Amino acid sequence: MKFGKSICVLNVGGTRYAFTREVIRDFPLRRVSRLHACATEKEVLELCDDYDRDRNEFFFDRHAQAFVFIMLYVRSGKLRFVPGVCELSFYTEMLYWGLESVHLDFCCQKRLDDRMSEIGLDTLSELDVGVSGDESQSCGSPVQRLTGRAKWLEMMRKTFEEPNSSVFAQLLASVSVIFVLVSMIMMCASTLPDWDTAKRNTVEEHRTVEAVCIGWFTAECIVRFLVAKSKWDFIRRPLNIIDVISITPYYVTMALAQAGVPGAGLGVAGVVLRVLRMMRVFWLMKLARHFLGLQTLGLTLTRCYREMVMLMVFVFVAMAIYSALAQLLEYGLDLGTQNPDYASIPAAAWWVIISMTTVGYGDVYPVTLGGRVLGGMCVVSGIVLLALPITFIYHSFVQCYHELKLRSARYTRSLSVEILQRT
Repeated sequence: MKFGKSICVLNVGGTRYAFTREVIRDFPLRRVSRLHACATEKEVLELCDDYDRDRNEFFFDRHAQAFVFIMLYVRSGKLRFVPGVCELSFYTEMLYWGLESVHLDFCCQKRLDDRMSEIGLDTLSELDVGVSGDESQSCGSPVQRLTGRAKWLEMMRKTFEEPNSSVFAQLLASVSVIFVLVSMIMMCASTLPDWDTAKRNTVEEHRTVEAVCIGWFTAECIVRFLVAKSKWDFIRRPLNIIDVISITPYYVTMALAQAGVPGAGLGVAGVVLRVLRMMRVFWLMKLARHFLGLQTLGLTLTRCYREMVMLMVFVFVAMAIYSALAQLLEYGLDLGTQNPDYASIPAAAWWVIISMTTVGYGDVYPVTLGGRVLGGMCVVSGIVLLALPITFIYHSFVQCYHELKLRSARYTRSLSVEILQRT
């Protein structure tokens, strides 16, 4: 800045803030920090609405209360919505000053996604915010404000954790999906009758393919752990736990093989090895990182655990009642028509669960008149009990789907901007 006094005054909607030139230069808000590079008043007026040279005061015709909360974010690092202010209005203020939805706390991000989903918006346009295209590109990504090692770690984290963040991230995600599919095909083929003969003829090729897949998964997991912001949060995430569970059996199997334990033995060690090999099916859960449907399912189950518990309670209570009555009517009364399939309450519980879920395999069925009447009541009550919490789960699923779809749309928009900039 080659004009004005050493003290700069920001007037946002009538509220004044005084800062030195050095503070303005390093200010976290991109629109404010760009004032330091302005050489003429014309350049200043491109960033603010008015300028008083005598007072060295920059006027911004923006929401004063919203800027107070944005200043709290500058000081404390936590950004939340202003009470009583529309989420979209506050979001436009954020974009104006150079902030994105990722800067919001998680609870406020969810509120913003819900609000945008209600009105059918994927993202706000630059015209809605009132900023130019060059400015929106210069202040859109927090990675651009990082330098050195921190910038490199953030880029690596986004590449491995967010498949839609860049072209390279999409390519890496595609390779990971290919390895998952190859591993699952090999696991399924290993259960075929002719697999043992084919494996003996090409044992080295099979071992090489399996080792390459495991090596890829191991390297991916280690890199994601090293670039994670919080190592403890990384360990606690369910998908990361699944990754470790999927990788560990291979190394346990190799260690037991090196120790001389036969893989196909009939003892406990052989059973353990076969169980560990089948645990590779958890590799399919890695696809949840790349497919919106699986992410929606996982997020829905996480948010609806109370409804799921309520559903299980309904089923178990009804199962206990109907299984006791079925055992009494079919076997316990001893009326000359004892049904051996209902000799005990646990045996009758199997009939109750397949009746309540309207599966009805037909392997167990009542023969007495009272048992058949009870069976009809069991089926009808099962439909009603299962339908009650399903409504809440369904609405949560739709909400989670729209929320994740909005996030995916934002990443896609950022990716499109990145491609245009490179071309």
